[in-house]
Amino acid sequence: MEKPSDSVGQVIVQYFTYAEAPNEMPLDRGAKKLGPITLAYETYGTLNKDKSNAIVVSHALTGSSHAAGYYSDDDIKGDKKNVGWWDLMIGPGKAIDTNKYFVLCANVIGGCYGSTGPESNNPLTGKPFGKDFPEVTISDMVRSQKYLLDYLGIEKLVTVIGGSMGGMQALDWTLQFPDIPKSAIVLAARPLYLRRK
Repeated sequence: MEKPSDSVGQVIVQYFTYAEAPNEMPLDRGAKKLGPITLAYETYGTLNKDKSNAIVVSHALTGSSHAAGYYSDDDIKGDKKNVGWWDLMIGPGKAIDTNKYFVLCANVIGGCYGSTGPESNNPLTGKPFGKDFPEVTISDMVRSQKYLLDYLGIEKLVTVIGGSMGGMQALDWTLQFPDIPKSAIVLAARPLYLRRK
């Protein structure tokens, strides 16, 4: 089968776990801390030697870390292609050009696509959190992505881009970590009100 030349190709979901006791991540509301936390994420393109070509793509409310590419050959058979939600934008020669940039997309905490959320086990009970999963804010989501960047050794971002809830994350990056992204591309998102303590 001929594979699309402008695709990032076959991808895998990766996992990063941090905030293990006693170093749980502080949260903005409700529960004071959460941990351990696992983030599901995907990457596309190659990180350059000085790690200066990274872009964070943040997903909308119902999205996942699967922004581009496909998981298996079955995903690109026939008329219905099962590719990442922004496959038209991310790839070689596309708007977010993976020949130039290293692209990172992480599923948010509280999401249902592999990151710590209501289906995850509560370390205090050994059972799924369910309705007891703590309230998380956009700022909490962005802080979790910052932990992932630290793990990958990325200190600066070319840009952060996202639509809807992803756009709110892009805005929060500029407020919470103004020295990291050189720019933010915010699509279909409302202004944020951040309650700082």
